[in-house]
Amino acid sequence: MKNSSLISRILSSIFFKRANAGAVGYARNSQRLFQLIREAIEKSGGLSGANFAAFRDQLSVVTRLLRAYASGQYRELPWKTLLRVIAVLIYFVSPIDILPDFLPIVGLTDDIALMLWLFSGIKDDIEKFRQWEGGTANAGDQKPTAVKTIKIS
Repeated sequence: MKNSSLISRILSSIFFKRANAGAVGYARNSQRLFQLIREAIEKSGGLSGANFAAFRDQLSVVTRLLRAYASGQYRELPWKTLLRVIAVLIYFVSPIDILPDFLPIVGLTDDIALMLWLFSGIKDDIEKFRQWEGGTANAGDQKPTAVKTIKIS
């Protein structure tokens, strides 16, 4: 089965449509969004090995992006992108989808394929976030400069 065919099947499935419909509720409720992030991180923790290192790195960036959005620190994420990310994470954490997670080996294939599709589709937004994240980290490291006082008489 080709990857694009699998993605098309996932995106048109009732499982993804439900995830998509629920995304707005998560986007408007920080507590629910933080819980979704925790569940995604927990699920990805079971993926071990060198083959999953890049996947976990990208997921880490996406979860940091969502945390920054939910906390109000980063709002440069377009609404459409936010909803797409949330819908994909809802699908990812759900054990019942096109290929149920309890099926050995193949159960995560659809989840990972959809996540990789997401990472590819929002790479520009991820890059903007990484730049913002790097800038905020550097801003906190800067030493205050001395202010010269000028006496006006």
